[in-house]
Amino acid sequence: MELVDSRRLTGANILWSGPGAVLDVRVAPAESAAGVTAWRREVRALLDALGWTASTLYTRVFDGGASLAFDGPIDALYAATEINECALERAVRSLGGEANPPLAGEVARLGALVAEEVEPPRLALRAAAAEHGVAFMWDDDHVSVGLGTGSRTYATGALPAPDAIDWDAVHDVPCALVTGTNGKTTTVRLLAAMASAAGHVPGFSSTDWVRVGDEVLDRGDWSGPGGARFVLRDRRTTIGLLETARGGMLRRGLAVERADVSAVLNVAADHLGEWGVGSIEALADGKFVVTSVAPVAVLNADDPLVAERGRALEAAGTHEIVWFTLTPETSALNGHLEHGGRAALVVDGEIVLARGADATTLCRVDEVAVALGGAARHNLANALAAAAIARELGIPDGAIAAALRSFGSHPDDNPGRLERFRVNGADVLLDFAHNPHGFAAILATARSMRPTRLAVLVGQAGDRDDESIRGLARETWRAEPDRVFVKELASYLRGREPGEIPGMIRDELLKCGAAAERIEDAGDELGAVRRALAWLEPGDVLVALVHGARDAARDLVVEAAGAADPER
Repeated sequence: MELVDSRRLTGANILWSGPGAVLDVRVAPAESAAGVTAWRREVRALLDALGWTASTLYTRVFDGGASLAFDGPIDALYAATEINECALERAVRSLGGEANPPLAGEVARLGALVAEEVEPPRLALRAAAAEHGVAFMWDDDHVSVGLGTGSRTYATGALPAPDAIDWDAVHDVPCALVTGTNGKTTTVRLLAAMASAAGHVPGFSSTDWVRVGDEVLDRGDWSGPGGARFVLRDRRTTIGLLETARGGMLRRGLAVERADVSAVLNVAADHLGEWGVGSIEALADGKFVVTSVAPVAVLNADDPLVAERGRALEAAGTHEIVWFTLTPETSALNGHLEHGGRAALVVDGEIVLARGADATTLCRVDEVAVALGGAARHNLANALAAAAIARELGIPDGAIAAALRSFGSHPDDNPGRLERFRVNGADVLLDFAHNPHGFAAILATARSMRPTRLAVLVGQAGDRDDESIRGLARETWRAEPDRVFVKELASYLRGREPGEIPGMIRDELLKCGAAAERIEDAGDELGAVRRALAWLEPGDVLVALVHGARDAARDLVVEAAGAADPER
């Protein structure tokens, strides 16, 4: 067995619902059973000798490797990783027929690490928060109790005694976790608009920024546990809306131990092979980690993997399931509403929230601004999800409906997510889609607009495997574009050679039947945007997928739209 990664898990994760330590190892399939058995033997001996007899072991074997983990106290997780690594070393030696050092010496060394790290005041605060029924969050630098307006945050190393806290002033605020392969950012932004319409000060984290009310606290990818803690510790926040990405859950676990609502929008192939997730089924398991901390799950009835896992949760009686669907005849809804269940759905061209036999119409489909009058079916699904989550969080239906009609009508509402610009009588759809599933949704929207000619600007980062890159090219050709502008993401080669990815995309397009004259090697991203804009004529639609130079590319499109229509 070869060590790939050793890390702390600070919250609910793909293996179990708490903190601990995990190793990812590379191991041949034929040797995995023996390797896991040897690790279990060695880590159990170490844990028992250290007095961690209550720790439970967790393993997950996948193609070419395994994850080896155990749960542990939140104030000794660095030591826990040392324990895990020591157990692996001993297991490898034993498998190779080598003698291990005496256990007593290992235990003495590891015990000293545990003693150096433990922090009883942190555990005391956690216990007190549980006793008072409020949230507890922690990281290396801070510990907090309560959420948002009811939170109190203290520096690690200067923690108060529990009885020194005014617990009457500590409380939680409503909180939702939103995950999925695509649509997370749009859904969370739309949710924030609904919350604002209801008079809330939403704190929300996303792949683009963390924001409280109208103030952006920081820009960048904050869709992991750090972003969640950032907004939930802000004492202006009256409702927490957390975009929750796969990477953070697999790498570290969730920041929150409980939430009111979780949502899984969809599951599609993306980032396979990272953190021991090599299949779409395993990816679905990773996404569903969000459901482990919330009693209500808002789930996509139209996604087969999501629906399958949702039905299992419903059958187990562990969660209240709220389905959302563009096709109310879906099997996931069979008997659901008849038994008093809840759903968000499209009925006769209207957005409807249903609870059993009671149905409330929010607005017409063609009024949903972010769905471009219904043309963007994927954003219509995101709107249904947001409406369902909002109602579960206690947001009034009137505020939900108002945001559905308004959000997306202004260029700054949803930057980089299906933005529509008019340039010299043509439409430009700007989006950050980066996988075939998201790409297919954008292309379907473009085709529904019945363009005179369709152009697509496409490229990919080097950290995707060959099949994912070729799949993006195949998805492009399914839309039958009149011109494909293939770009190079020079800052995202990530181990690839210059020209390798554009060459792969071109090759796959030709294999699909594209004529060579329809494919244009367009250079870098900004050059590709300029060439695509210059190609447009009235009646055309350009799907411009931008990645590396997002802001600069958007500025070019905005400038072109403004020059064509100074009133815009």
